[in-house]
Amino acid sequence: MRKSINNGNITWLDEGQGATIVLIHGFAENSALWDIQTTQLKTRYRVIIPDLPGTAVVPLSTPLTIESMAEYVYAILLAENISDAVIIGHSMGGYIALALAEKYPSGLKGLGLFHSTAKADNEEKKEGRRKSIKLMEQYGADTFLRQTLPNMFSPATKSTLPAEIEAYVKMGMECQLPALVAYYEAMAARPDRTDVLKALRVPVLFMIGKDDNAVPLDNVLPQITLPRVSSIHIFENVGHMGMWEVATESNVILEQFIAFCQLSS
Repeated sequence: MRKSINNGNITWLDEGQGATIVLIHGFAENSALWDIQTTQLKTRYRVIIPDLPGTAVVPLSTPLTIESMAEYVYAILLAENISDAVIIGHSMGGYIALALAEKYPSGLKGLGLFHSTAKADNEEKKEGRRKSIKLMEQYGADTFLRQTLPNMFSPATKSTLPAEIEAYVKMGMECQLPALVAYYEAMAARPDRTDVLKALRVPVLFMIGKDDNAVPLDNVLPQITLPRVSSIHIFENVGHMGMWEVATESNVILEQFIAFCQLSS
């Protein structure tokens, strides 16, 4: 069921019943990213899936920051009277989940970083985002996304999942250029949040693709020992899109982690 508040400026999907799971999408994505996971999880849990500002169904809010998007998700939790949840974010969604965990740790039962990192962008990464913005502005967002988004999949799955890659590109094209630029700027400006991992008292899930060029393995590995309780899964022949590239395996891991978080509270 799709719900909204604030005259449609805050929108989310609400599926299933039980303990609450929040799934946060990333750059050039929307709530449909999690359709496979939602179908599975809603049989046992209540699943909340926000559409972030700037997606096809939600106007872009300004100024847009990782922190403002965390407040956006928190507003949904308040509207639904949800006092605790397992929160899982993909890529930029993980940055938002970390910002939410930093400001509202008492409402967290578990944190999942799905191809994401607590580290801030280094200068090389920031420069890459600036170049991407220039390319989008020069050649158009659609051209940029069609060239870039297939590289979110590993070389192995590029050849086996052509329909999924095309669907992912079309999803990205639903975002307008101002939103894509705002997302890049927000990600580049975010602070390091490795201290958040150290401070958490709930389980943390790390889902890592061995062939992930966006959030490389060597970026994430130093972080896995920071939380008190970590669950680490490294996927072979997987890039940045494990929820699609290895959907069945990742669903099993998500369910096991969520169940563990319920027992750990």
